[in-house]
Order: sequence, then structure tokens, then C-alpha cells
Amino acid sequence: MDSSAPPTGEPLPLDLVNTRPLNGASRADLLDTPDRLAAWLARQADRLGAEADGPAPTEADLAPVRAVRAHTEAALRALLDGRRPPQSALRGLADAQRAAPAVLVPDWDGATVVVAPRRSGPLGTRLAALLAEAAAALLADPAVTRVKECEADDCVLLFLPAHPRRRWCSPARCGNRARVARHYRRHKSP
Repeated sequence: MDSSAPPTGEPLPLDLVNTRPLNGASRADLLDTPDRLAAWLARQADRLGAEADGPAPTEADLAPVRAVRAHTEAALRALLDGRRPPQSALRGLADAQRAAPAVLVPDWDGATVVVAPRRSGPLGTRLAALLAEAAAALLADPAVTRVKECEADDCVLLFLPAHPRRRWCSPARCGNRARVARHYRRHKSP
């Protein structure tokens, strides 16, 4: 996996959790610098809206986003194992939302009143609140029971399959490697 470009295209909380792929025997952190967080935000801009705009992330913005990622992953992994999510993870997601609640701000667009959610505070706190809100929504959605971990031996990425037979995070990455390995095993000389 290209360590500079985390995969995207899953529900936002899964894309966030997937910023910690395996890198050899350990887990990489693809949100370890403000620049890498900015790159991830740019890739998620269509889903983050106004929270992705504005000033570039700073070192201080990393901690709240990574805390929400840890809480989200803890809750999802527990559900994958058929266990109750840790209370600390659920409380952490609620606390992140409380730190920067969304307020519907009315405005006039020239023809009608429109409302847009706005949060106040530092960028990292606002992002953490939005990501925690998305995580809470996914955890409460019945679809969470379909979340899977990639079946490739060297992959820990999560995905929500559109098709029940999907087994890998990416057909081009892990799926292709698994098919090549299966082909090699079948055609290997004794």
C-alpha cells in the first residue's frame, strides 16, 4: 500500500480507521503530521464540507482527530468480535462531539433561507466532532453488522461490502495479490 495515500471510498469512519494500515509487523500512522492530515482532508473534502476548508492543520489538530480514530476503531473491532464496544470508546466519541457541537446557522441565499451546520473552536476539535458524529451514526446503523476486515494476511483495513461475497479491502490491491498467490500455488511445480 502506498503509505502516503490512505484508501478512501468507505464510510467516513472506516476511511478514518483505515489510516492505520499494517506496515510490516507494525501499524503505520497515515495521520502523523499536519501535512498528511491536510492531504487526507483534501481527499475527504466532499464529505467534510466546511470543516475541510480554512487554515492548514497544525500539530495541535492531530491529537483530537487521532483520539476519535482510536475510539472508533475500538468500538468497531469490538463489534467485529461480537463484543460490546468499550464504554470508554463510546464516551470518547460523545465527548468529542460535545467539544464542538454543530449549530444550524440560518442564512439568506438570495431566494430562500438556508441552514448549514457550523462548529466553533480549533480545527482539530471541529474535525474530531464531525468524525465522532459520523462514527456514532455508523455504530448505530444496522449496516455496521456487515463491516468486515480484509481477509488478506497482511491487511487490517475495514470495509462495508456492497456485495456479500466481497473479501478484500480492494480488489486491485489485496484481491489481486490473493488471486496471484492462489494461481501460483495451483501451478507450482512439485
